[in-house]
Amino acid sequence: MTVKQYYQDAYMRSFETSIQEQQQDESGWYVVLEETAFYPTGGGQPHDTGTLQDKRMINVEEVNGEIRHYIEEPFDDVSGVIEGQVDWQRRFDHMQQHAGQHILSAAFAEALQYETTSFHLGKEFLTIDLNVSDISESDALKAEELANQIIREARPIETKWVTETELSSYPLRKQPSVTGEIRLVIIPDFDYNGCGGTHPRSTSEVGAIKILDWEKHKGHIRLQFICGDRVLYQLHRKHVLLKELTSVLQVPEETMVPTAEQLIAKQKEQEKALEELKEVLLSYEAEGLLGIQKDDYTLIQKAYSERPIQELQKIAQHIVSKREDAIVMLVVHNDQKLQLVAVKGSLPTINLREVAQKVFPLINGKGGGKESFVQGGGEAVITKEELLDQLVNEL
Repeated sequence: MTVKQYYQDAYMRSFETSIQEQQQDESGWYVVLEETAFYPTGGGQPHDTGTLQDKRMINVEEVNGEIRHYIEEPFDDVSGVIEGQVDWQRRFDHMQQHAGQHILSAAFAEALQYETTSFHLGKEFLTIDLNVSDISESDALKAEELANQIIREARPIETKWVTETELSSYPLRKQPSVTGEIRLVIIPDFDYNGCGGTHPRSTSEVGAIKILDWEKHKGHIRLQFICGDRVLYQLHRKHVLLKELTSVLQVPEETMVPTAEQLIAKQKEQEKALEELKEVLLSYEAEGLLGIQKDDYTLIQKAYSERPIQELQKIAQHIVSKREDAIVMLVVHNDQKLQLVAVKGSLPTINLREVAQKVFPLINGKGGGKESFVQGGGEAVITKEELLDQLVNEL
């Protein structure tokens, strides 16, 4: 069994060891070490990264009791002593976040009797699932305030291995799911929890906890938060963003929200006015299209490039609303696609759906509609003019 040095000293950044074996599985090459300071994925905490001698280590997993250190490429020689270097920035971040989760979950339990049912430590933020159906702003702030008070008090964070029979001596927040010897993480007089993760020596090293948001998820509340240096990073990022926005909007921070609301309202008004003007222009364009007089209908046809299919629909519908004898066939080439719209007034007896279905195979396309209105599209394997000619021929 590999000696787990990360339990002996979570602050160990480098160590020397030897390789027990080197193997390959579906995840790649890995080595098993005599002892390791690299934490494997488990208990909601991601694995450590770093280097083994000159090899970059990309993953650490515990498989059937064996700690596998996955490396980019295998060692040529597995004999002798090698040095391991832990990516300390990543490790300490995980220590801050994991300890912060313990503190915040205990704060919710202490202040509001809200139980944490699951936990996830992500790259940017953490989440806990609270066994409640709703939560208020005041409740979240109450738990956050208690959690940060525990951090400021610099309480020790202790670890202890106990047997199952000894568990009854501790006021555990949640009963462990493992058996045998159990590792407890203890913040005296506040939190007693079974946990296999790495943690700092004191709550003060967590720095701070900030709740960001929450949402309903499968009948409970999923709460998003950050701890430690991530709080400073988020504060810096948001401060930079606010500075940029105040510069763009040319208003002080305290009036930014009403200014943004006014701009959005104005934009909506302008978009509505623009849409109304566009409708007028499309109607003029439709009325300007010349038709070819046939025996029992007037044919109006045109091919376009790079126009929304919705505009073609509006042009065609405007024409037939004014001319009951019209059949309108419009084709457009957009990117690598050909699209068509065919519409008729109330007088022609031709079934446009049957006409269009005969030309769709020419462009490996498909479409649908009814006898008086059909649209569809396919690949631009012929020109828009050729497609229009085929439509007219079938008509």
